[in-house]
Order: sequence, then structure tokens, then C-alpha cells
Amino acid sequence: MLVDSHTHLYSEKFAADRDEVVQRALEKDVTRFYLPNIDHTSIEGMLALEEQYPEHCFAMMGLHPCNVGADFEKELYEVEAWLNRRPFVAVGEIGTDLYWDETYRNQQAEAFRIQVELAKTHNLPIVIHSRESFAWTVALLEPLQDERLRGIFHCFTGSVDEARRAIDLGFMLGIGGVATFKNGGLEPVLSEIGLEHLVLETDSPYLAPVPHRGKRNEPAFVPLVAQRIADLKQTSLEAVAKATTENALRLFVHAT
Repeated sequence: MLVDSHTHLYSEKFAADRDEVVQRALEKDVTRFYLPNIDHTSIEGMLALEEQYPEHCFAMMGLHPCNVGADFEKELYEVEAWLNRRPFVAVGEIGTDLYWDETYRNQQAEAFRIQVELAKTHNLPIVIHSRESFAWTVALLEPLQDERLRGIFHCFTGSVDEARRAIDLGFMLGIGGVATFKNGGLEPVLSEIGLEHLVLETDSPYLAPVPHRGKRNEPAFVPLVAQRIADLKQTSLEAVAKATTENALRLFVHAT
């Protein structure tokens, strides 16, 4: 069994064939899909997908840093209301992003801190987006660290030293299609960091692995990432699947 710990399966990019996408994944033994929220506009579609596939789809709740704007506090009220209303498996996708725009840098930091505290209150893991902002994200996290702080650095693409910093904070590394890219830069991390610290993800519809790079990503491609990790670690696909699935199930305990 394999797990996709991060997929936007509710995206409009799957509108025409979403059921077929799910079936293709199930045929590849990818049986659990963890759905990160973006903002208030993604909630309805995400929860509908979870209702349609209750044994396979599991929703998170959070505000994506790229969707933090001047009205971020209104968005966070919605996040908090939903967390109080029903169970979720994590607070996510939250974090920081300095790749596109730094206009709302201060608001990103505030939204991140608030959502980390919400996760602690609800005893949930967090799923962190940190594009071009790993050091800043760690600096924001360190003062908040306690025994309740845990989660995933989603789409991890950093160095071995950065991987160890994330692990020391109590986090796992989300490994996706970038691991298969010729110049993805993850070979040192995947060679040195133990399987007990890794979970698999697609971030679909984005970041499709080789040989599908540049096309729409989907959960059925998780085995390609798992095989790449197995090759680098000189172990079996089965060993990677077992370890990463156990890691995900242990983290997302509310969905087991």
C-alpha cells in the first residue's frame, strides 16, 4: 500500500476525469489521499471529494501562504470555525512563500504563527509549504516548538543540513516528483536521510515526476517517486512503501 500525503485532487484540473484518476491510483496500490486546503474557495470541493471517497480521501484545513492577503484574518476565522466544527487530519497547507511575491510577508508570518497555534490546540500535525523560504520558516517555528509540534515539510527540496534541521524540529520530509528530476538536487538527502523520516507525495496536479514531467501530475505516479528513493537507497520498492506508509498513518492518526 502507498500513500499520497499531499494531493490537490479536488482541483479543477481533475474536473473532467477525477473518478478515473482515483481508479488509476487505486490500481497502483495508492489507496490514501491527503487533501491540503488552500483557502475558503477550495473547502466545498475538498469536502465533497472526502464524502465521495471516505475510505480514501482525508481533508486538512488551513490557509495557503500564497493566498494570504490583506483580508487574511477573515480567512483564518473560517479556518478556525471549520476546525471547531468537525475533525480534520492536519492543519495545512500553511507556511511561507517568497518565490512569487513578498508584499504580504508580515501577514504570512502572522497567519503561519496563528495556524501553528490552532494545530496545537486541536492536537493536529501541520503541513508546511516553504518555497524559497526554508530558513525563514524554521526561524518562525523554533520559538513555537514544544511536544505538540509535528508535521511535514511538504515538497522538501533542501540540503542534508536543512533536512536535519526539519527532523530535529519533529518533522518529516514530503518527497515528490522533484526527486526524479535530473537536476532536482535531492540525491544527497535521499541517500543519507533514513526512511523513517520520509513520506511520499505528488502535490498533484503539479510537479509530475519523470517521465511525465511537464504534464498533469496525479496520485497514480507515487510509485515512480517510491522507486526513485528505493534506487538511491539500494533497497526495494516494498521497503520504501512500507516505511513511508507507516510514517503517514502514524502522523495522520485521526484518519486511521
